[in-house]
Amino acid sequence: MTTRTIVLGHIGERKAAALMEGGQLDDLLIEADAPAPGTIYRAVADRPVKGQGGLFLKTPDGAAYLRQAKGIGQGQVLTVQVTGYAEPGKAIPVTTRVLFKSRYAIVTPDAPGLNISRRIKDDDLRDELMVLAHEGMEGSDMGLILRSSCAEADAEDIATDITDMRNLAEAVTGDQSDQPEMLVAGDDPWQLAWRDWVEPADVVDTPGGFDEHGVLDAIDAAKAAHVSLGAQASMYLEATRALIAVDVNTGADGTFAAGLKANLAAAKALPRALRVRGLGGQITMDLAPMPKKDRRSFENALRSAFRADEVETVLAGWTPLGHYELQRKRARLPLSEILE
Repeated sequence: MTTRTIVLGHIGERKAAALMEGGQLDDLLIEADAPAPGTIYRAVADRPVKGQGGLFLKTPDGAAYLRQAKGIGQGQVLTVQVTGYAEPGKAIPVTTRVLFKSRYAIVTPDAPGLNISRRIKDDDLRDELMVLAHEGMEGSDMGLILRSSCAEADAEDIATDITDMRNLAEAVTGDQSDQPEMLVAGDDPWQLAWRDWVEPADVVDTPGGFDEHGVLDAIDAAKAAHVSLGAQASMYLEATRALIAVDVNTGADGTFAAGLKANLAAAKALPRALRVRGLGGQITMDLAPMPKKDRRSFENALRSAFRADEVETVLAGWTPLGHYELQRKRARLPLSEILE
Protein backbone atom coordinates (compact mmCIF):
# COMPACT_ATOMS: atom_id res chain seq x y z
CA MET A 1 0.00 0.00 0.00
CA THR A 2 1.48 3.32 -1.04
CA THR A 3 1.74 6.24 1.39
CA ARG A 4 1.94 8.73 -1.48
CA THR A 5 -1.09 10.51 -2.87
CA ILE A 6 -1.18 12.93 -5.81
CA VAL A 7 -4.15 15.28 -5.62
CA LEU A 8 -5.16 17.27 -8.72
CA GLY A 9 -7.62 20.13 -8.62
CA HIS A 10 -8.02 23.88 -8.49
CA ILE A 11 -7.26 26.56 -5.94
CA GLY A 12 -9.59 29.35 -6.95
CA GLU A 13 -9.31 29.48 -10.73
CA ARG A 14 -5.76 28.12 -10.80
CA LYS A 15 -4.81 24.55 -11.61
CA ALA A 16 -2.92 22.92 -8.74
CA ALA A 17 -1.27 19.61 -7.89
CA ALA A 18 -0.28 18.43 -4.43
CA LEU A 19 1.91 15.50 -3.42
CA MET A 20 1.07 14.12 0.01
CA GLU A 21 3.51 11.66 1.55
CA GLY A 22 2.92 10.05 4.91
CA GLY A 23 0.20 12.58 5.63
CA GLN A 24 2.53 15.53 4.97
CA LEU A 25 2.47 17.98 2.07
CA ASP A 26 5.70 17.07 0.28
CA ASP A 27 5.32 19.19 -2.86
CA LEU A 28 2.91 21.73 -4.27
CA LEU A 29 2.46 23.14 -7.77
CA ILE A 30 0.11 26.05 -8.47
CA GLU A 31 -0.51 27.71 -11.82
CA ALA A 32 0.90 31.25 -12.03
CA ASP A 33 0.19 34.20 -14.30
CA ALA A 34 3.84 34.50 -15.36
CA PRO A 35 5.32 32.34 -18.16
CA ALA A 36 6.11 28.90 -16.74
CA PRO A 37 9.65 27.50 -16.79
CA GLY A 38 10.06 25.38 -19.91
CA THR A 39 8.19 27.84 -22.13
CA ILE A 40 9.95 28.22 -25.49
CA TYR A 41 9.97 31.51 -27.40
CA ARG A 42 11.12 32.76 -30.73
CA ALA A 43 12.76 35.94 -29.44
CA VAL A 44 14.51 38.89 -31.04
CA ALA A 45 17.72 40.36 -29.63
CA ASP A 46 17.12 43.89 -28.38
CA ARG A 47 20.03 45.51 -26.52
CA PRO A 48 23.10 44.34 -24.61
CA VAL A 49 23.73 45.00 -20.91
CA LYS A 50 27.11 46.71 -20.78
CA GLY A 51 29.64 45.22 -18.41
CA GLN A 52 27.59 42.09 -17.69
CA GLY A 53 27.79 40.19 -20.96
CA GLY A 54 24.02 39.76 -21.03
CA LEU A 55 21.34 40.71 -23.52
CA PHE A 56 17.71 41.80 -23.36
CA LEU A 57 15.37 40.05 -25.79
CA LYS A 58 11.89 40.85 -27.09
CA THR A 59 9.23 38.19 -26.49
CA PRO A 60 5.42 38.36 -26.74
CA ASP A 61 5.29 38.29 -22.93
CA GLY A 62 7.72 41.18 -22.39
CA ALA A 63 11.46 41.53 -22.00
CA ALA A 64 13.63 38.47 -21.41
CA TYR A 65 17.24 38.38 -20.22
CA LEU A 66 19.92 36.10 -21.64
CA ARG A 67 23.24 35.69 -19.83
CA GLN A 68 26.56 35.18 -21.63
CA ALA A 69 25.24 36.50 -24.93
CA LYS A 70 28.48 37.44 -26.67
CA GLY A 71 28.42 37.48 -30.45
CA ILE A 72 24.67 38.04 -30.76
CA GLY A 73 23.71 41.11 -32.77
CA GLN A 74 20.71 43.36 -32.35
CA GLY A 75 17.72 42.07 -34.30
CA GLN A 76 19.00 38.49 -34.39
CA VAL A 77 16.29 35.83 -33.99
CA LEU A 78 16.86 33.26 -31.24
CA THR A 79 15.05 30.24 -29.87
CA VAL A 80 15.13 30.47 -26.07
CA GLN A 81 13.58 28.68 -23.11
CA VAL A 82 12.40 30.10 -19.79
CA THR A 83 14.59 28.81 -16.95
CA GLY A 84 12.70 30.17 -13.94
CA TYR A 85 10.54 32.97 -12.62
CA ALA A 86 11.78 36.54 -12.64
CA GLU A 87 12.06 38.66 -9.52
CA PRO A 88 9.50 41.48 -9.39
CA GLY A 89 10.33 44.16 -11.95
CA LYS A 90 12.97 42.08 -13.74
CA ALA A 91 13.08 40.40 -17.15
CA ILE A 92 12.20 36.75 -17.77
CA PRO A 93 15.35 34.57 -17.39
CA VAL A 94 16.00 32.47 -20.49
CA THR A 95 18.64 30.24 -22.05
CA THR A 96 19.47 29.22 -25.61
CA ARG A 97 20.12 25.64 -24.45
CA VAL A 98 16.63 24.37 -25.11
CA LEU A 99 15.44 21.03 -23.69
CA PHE A 100 12.35 19.05 -24.67
CA LYS A 101 11.45 17.15 -21.51
CA SER A 102 8.77 14.56 -20.86
CA ARG A 103 8.12 11.74 -18.39
CA TYR A 104 10.66 9.34 -19.88
CA ALA A 105 12.72 11.25 -22.46
CA ILE A 106 14.64 14.50 -22.77
CA VAL A 107 15.68 15.57 -26.28
CA THR A 108 18.72 17.88 -26.33
CA PRO A 109 19.19 19.62 -29.72
CA ASP A 110 22.50 21.23 -28.72
CA ALA A 111 24.04 18.18 -27.01
CA PRO A 112 24.36 15.17 -29.33
CA GLY A 113 24.66 11.67 -27.93
CA LEU A 114 22.41 9.01 -26.41
CA ASN A 115 22.47 8.73 -22.64
CA ILE A 116 20.66 6.79 -19.92
CA SER A 117 20.17 7.95 -16.34
CA ARG A 118 22.91 6.75 -14.01
CA ARG A 119 20.25 5.76 -11.51
CA ILE A 120 19.40 2.80 -13.74
CA LYS A 121 21.99 0.20 -12.73
CA ASP A 122 20.72 -2.98 -14.38
CA ASP A 123 22.98 -3.69 -17.38
CA ASP A 124 20.37 -5.70 -19.29
CA LEU A 125 17.82 -2.92 -18.88
CA ARG A 126 20.34 -0.32 -19.96
CA ASP A 127 21.02 -2.35 -23.12
CA GLU A 128 17.27 -2.55 -23.86
CA LEU A 129 16.84 1.18 -23.35
CA MET A 130 19.81 1.95 -25.57
CA VAL A 131 18.15 -0.03 -28.37
CA LEU A 132 15.01 2.08 -27.93
CA ALA A 133 17.12 5.23 -27.96
CA HIS A 134 18.89 4.28 -31.21
CA GLU A 135 15.61 3.35 -32.88
CA GLY A 136 13.84 6.50 -31.75
CA MET A 137 16.64 8.90 -32.72
CA GLU A 138 17.85 7.21 -35.91
CA GLY A 139 18.88 9.79 -38.50
CA SER A 140 18.82 12.69 -36.03
CA ASP A 141 21.77 14.83 -34.91
CA MET A 142 20.03 15.72 -31.66
CA GLY A 143 20.81 14.13 -28.32
CA LEU A 144 18.60 12.07 -26.01
CA ILE A 145 18.54 11.35 -22.30
CA LEU A 146 16.35 8.54 -20.98
CA ARG A 147 15.24 9.37 -17.44
CA SER A 148 15.30 7.13 -14.38
CA SER A 149 11.51 6.75 -14.67
CA CYS A 150 12.18 4.41 -17.61
CA ALA A 151 13.20 1.69 -15.12
CA GLU A 152 9.55 0.78 -14.40
CA ALA A 153 8.00 1.85 -17.70
CA ASP A 154 6.60 -0.07 -20.63
CA ALA A 155 8.86 -0.11 -23.69
CA GLU A 156 6.04 1.10 -25.95
CA ASP A 157 5.37 4.10 -23.69
CA ILE A 158 9.05 5.02 -23.72
CA ALA A 159 9.25 4.72 -27.52
CA THR A 160 6.16 6.92 -27.90
CA ASP A 161 7.64 9.53 -25.57
CA ILE A 162 10.90 9.60 -27.55
CA THR A 163 9.01 10.05 -30.81
CA ASP A 164 6.79 12.81 -29.43
CA MET A 165 9.72 14.78 -28.01
CA ARG A 166 11.79 14.34 -31.17
CA ASN A 167 8.92 15.54 -33.37
CA LEU A 168 8.38 18.57 -31.15
CA ALA A 169 12.10 19.40 -31.13
CA GLU A 170 12.33 19.13 -34.91
CA ALA A 171 9.30 21.36 -35.38
CA VAL A 172 10.69 24.05 -33.09
CA THR A 173 14.28 23.97 -34.34
CA GLY A 174 13.04 24.02 -37.94
CA ASP A 175 11.03 27.21 -37.39
CA GLN A 176 12.07 29.97 -39.82
CA SER A 177 9.87 32.92 -38.79
CA ASP A 178 11.36 36.16 -37.54
CA GLN A 179 8.75 37.69 -35.20
CA PRO A 180 8.57 37.18 -31.40
CA GLU A 181 6.22 34.29 -30.63
CA MET A 182 5.58 31.63 -28.00
CA LEU A 183 6.40 28.31 -29.63
CA VAL A 184 5.77 25.93 -26.72
CA ALA A 185 3.95 26.69 -23.48
CA GLY A 186 5.54 25.44 -20.26
CA ASP A 187 3.85 22.53 -18.51
CA ASP A 188 0.97 23.34 -16.17
CA PRO A 189 0.81 21.77 -12.65
CA TRP A 190 -1.12 18.69 -13.78
CA GLN A 191 1.37 18.03 -16.59
CA LEU A 192 4.31 18.59 -14.26
CA ALA A 193 2.87 16.15 -11.73
CA TRP A 194 2.58 13.49 -14.45
CA ARG A 195 6.05 14.28 -15.75
CA ASP A 196 8.04 14.47 -12.52
CA TRP A 197 6.16 12.66 -9.74
CA VAL A 198 6.83 9.19 -11.09
CA GLU A 199 7.08 7.14 -7.89
CA PRO A 200 4.03 4.89 -7.19
CA ALA A 201 1.15 6.94 -5.81
CA ASP A 202 -2.62 7.03 -5.58
CA VAL A 203 -4.05 9.73 -7.85
CA VAL A 204 -7.08 11.74 -6.76
CA ASP A 205 -8.75 14.10 -9.23
CA THR A 206 -12.28 14.28 -7.84
CA PRO A 207 -13.83 17.54 -6.63
CA GLY A 208 -13.08 18.23 -2.98
CA GLY A 209 -9.86 16.20 -3.04
CA PHE A 210 -7.76 19.01 -1.59
CA ASP A 211 -10.02 19.33 1.43
CA GLU A 212 -10.51 15.60 1.92
CA HIS A 213 -6.77 14.85 1.95
CA GLY A 214 -5.72 17.76 4.15
CA VAL A 215 -4.05 19.78 1.38
CA LEU A 216 -5.83 23.03 2.18
CA ASP A 217 -4.87 22.82 5.86
CA ALA A 218 -1.27 22.10 4.87
CA ILE A 219 -1.24 25.11 2.55
CA ASP A 220 -2.54 27.34 5.34
CA ALA A 221 0.28 26.06 7.56
CA ALA A 222 2.83 26.72 4.80
CA LYS A 223 1.78 30.37 4.61
CA ALA A 224 3.34 30.80 8.06
CA ALA A 225 7.08 31.03 8.64
CA HIS A 226 7.16 28.38 11.39
CA VAL A 227 8.22 24.77 10.69
CA SER A 228 8.17 22.26 13.54
CA LEU A 229 11.24 20.01 13.70
CA GLY A 230 9.83 17.61 16.27
CA ALA A 231 10.35 17.60 20.04
CA GLN A 232 10.95 21.26 20.96
CA ALA A 233 13.02 22.37 17.96
CA SER A 234 11.75 24.57 15.14
CA MET A 235 12.84 26.72 12.24
CA TYR A 236 11.44 29.86 10.65
CA LEU A 237 11.67 30.73 6.94
CA GLU A 238 11.21 34.42 6.16
CA ALA A 239 11.59 35.99 2.72
CA THR A 240 13.11 39.45 2.38
CA ARG A 241 13.86 41.38 -0.82
CA ALA A 242 17.49 40.28 -0.64
CA LEU A 243 17.37 36.69 0.61
CA ILE A 244 15.54 33.91 2.41
CA ALA A 245 16.42 33.89 6.12
CA VAL A 246 16.21 30.54 7.94
CA ASP A 247 16.42 30.61 11.73
CA VAL A 248 16.88 27.29 13.60
CA ASN A 249 15.99 27.07 17.30
CA THR A 250 16.32 24.36 19.94
CA GLY A 251 13.43 25.63 22.03
CA ALA A 252 13.64 24.76 25.71
CA ASP A 253 15.99 21.83 25.12
CA GLY A 254 19.17 22.71 26.96
CA THR A 255 21.07 19.45 26.52
CA PHE A 256 24.58 19.43 25.05
CA ALA A 257 23.52 17.84 21.73
CA ALA A 258 20.37 19.96 21.29
CA GLY A 259 21.95 22.28 18.72
CA LEU A 260 23.23 19.49 16.50
CA LYS A 261 19.92 17.59 16.68
CA ALA A 262 17.96 20.70 15.70
CA ASN A 263 20.34 21.50 12.84
CA LEU A 264 20.21 17.96 11.45
CA ALA A 265 16.42 18.04 11.60
CA ALA A 266 16.44 21.41 9.82
CA ALA A 267 18.69 20.02 7.08
CA LYS A 268 16.23 17.18 6.48
CA ALA A 269 13.16 19.43 6.50
CA LEU A 270 14.53 22.36 4.48
CA PRO A 271 14.04 21.04 0.90
CA ARG A 272 10.37 20.26 1.55
CA ALA A 273 9.80 23.61 3.28
CA LEU A 274 11.30 25.49 0.32
CA ARG A 275 9.41 23.44 -2.29
CA VAL A 276 6.02 23.89 -0.68
CA ARG A 277 6.55 27.63 -0.20
CA GLY A 278 8.00 28.10 -3.69
CA LEU A 279 11.07 29.85 -2.31
CA GLY A 280 14.35 30.35 -4.17
CA GLY A 281 17.28 32.72 -4.53
CA GLN A 282 19.90 33.34 -1.87
CA ILE A 283 19.28 31.47 1.40
CA THR A 284 21.08 32.14 4.68
CA MET A 285 20.72 29.73 7.60
CA ASP A 286 21.24 30.98 11.15
CA LEU A 287 21.78 27.62 12.81
CA ALA A 288 21.43 26.59 16.42
CA PRO A 289 24.74 26.67 18.33
CA MET A 290 26.88 23.57 17.80
CA PRO A 291 30.62 22.76 17.95
CA LYS A 292 32.60 23.33 14.74
CA LYS A 293 33.51 19.65 14.71
CA ASP A 294 29.84 18.86 14.00
CA ARG A 295 29.69 21.00 10.87
CA ARG A 296 30.65 18.07 8.64
CA SER A 297 27.71 16.03 9.92
CA PHE A 298 25.36 18.92 9.17
CA GLU A 299 26.80 19.37 5.66
CA ASN A 300 26.39 15.66 4.89
CA ALA A 301 22.78 15.72 6.10
CA LEU A 302 22.01 18.80 3.99
CA ARG A 303 23.66 17.34 0.90
CA SER A 304 21.71 14.10 1.31
CA ALA A 305 18.42 15.98 1.74
CA PHE A 306 18.85 18.05 -1.43
CA ARG A 307 20.05 15.12 -3.54
CA ALA A 308 16.47 14.03 -4.21
CA ASP A 309 15.19 17.58 -4.76
CA GLU A 310 14.40 18.50 -8.38
CA VAL A 311 15.18 22.22 -8.03
CA GLU A 312 18.83 23.09 -8.65
CA THR A 313 20.39 24.16 -5.34
CA VAL A 314 24.03 25.09 -4.72
CA LEU A 315 25.36 24.49 -1.20
CA ALA A 316 27.69 27.47 -1.00
CA GLY A 317 29.15 26.95 2.47
CA TRP A 318 29.93 28.77 5.70
CA THR A 319 30.26 32.49 6.28
CA PRO A 320 32.76 34.09 8.71
CA LEU A 321 29.88 34.61 11.15
CA GLY A 322 29.01 30.92 11.14
CA HIS A 323 25.92 31.10 8.91
CA TYR A 324 25.40 28.56 6.14
CA GLU A 325 24.50 29.83 2.64
CA LEU A 326 22.72 28.25 -0.31
CA GLN A 327 21.73 29.46 -3.77
CA ARG A 328 18.49 27.99 -5.12
CA LYS A 329 17.03 28.37 -8.60
CA ARG A 330 13.80 30.41 -8.74
CA ALA A 331 11.90 27.56 -10.35
CA ARG A 332 8.59 28.60 -8.76
CA LEU A 333 6.82 31.69 -7.59
CA PRO A 334 6.46 32.14 -3.83
CA LEU A 335 3.26 30.68 -2.42
CA SER A 336 2.53 33.98 -0.71
CA GLU A 337 2.69 35.79 -4.05
CA ILE A 338 0.44 33.37 -5.94
CA LEU A 339 -2.24 33.25 -3.24
CA GLU A 340 -2.12 36.90 -2.16
